[in-house]
Amino acid sequence: MNFTEIFIEALPNLFEGALTTIWITAFAVFIGVMIGLFMGLARLSHNVIIKTLAIMYIDFIRGTPLLVQIFIIYFGIPNLLYMLTHQQHPIDAYVAAIAACGINSGAYVAEIVRAGIQSIDRGQMEAARSLGMTHNQAMKYIILPQAFKRIIPPLGNEFIAMLKDTSLLSAIGITELTRQGQLYIAITAAPFPVYAGVLLMYLVMTLSISRLVAFTERRLAKSDRRA
Repeated sequence: MNFTEIFIEALPNLFEGALTTIWITAFAVFIGVMIGLFMGLARLSHNVIIKTLAIMYIDFIRGTPLLVQIFIIYFGIPNLLYMLTHQQHPIDAYVAAIAACGINSGAYVAEIVRAGIQSIDRGQMEAARSLGMTHNQAMKYIILPQAFKRIIPPLGNEFIAMLKDTSLLSAIGITELTRQGQLYIAITAAPFPVYAGVLLMYLVMTLSISRLVAFTERRLAKSDRRA
């Protein structure tokens, strides 16, 4: 078979892998946003213990490779539990994948949230407090809604980065896009057309997300001008 034939025949398998990549990324980033929002606020806390714990989490996750984090959760934790209980406690590969990627994403989202909140003029908080709002009320109703609009672009970038990082999940047998490509190459022994298809799939996904983020930015900017 020539390049075109192999490329076209590989597309259904690659599309299946792309769908797996997208839903794992979506779940991971959702978890990351939940963790990141909490840790971002903790990072700005006046409580030294809470702030220190948040900094430790962020520095540890950002300072270690995602691949090692995946291995720790998928291979390391079951091994640790076996040493403690002398019983097998296997972790499903997809659960480990989402957990590892979600925890990893949370550290980066935390810094995005922190930067977004700090970008809001301090006078906003002071004005809200002068109107009788508590710190939490001011954060919920005044600061966070404004910060959210500013963190959409970096959140979009985080989604794209995580989407590409899911290629590491092939190391634990997840049949995401890259893994599907590898499996098809094992059948055809033609890496170039298959990896060209993988490359194209990633490009389509990342460009689509970039356009969606840009569209959302424009809509929010228009709503601000109308307000």
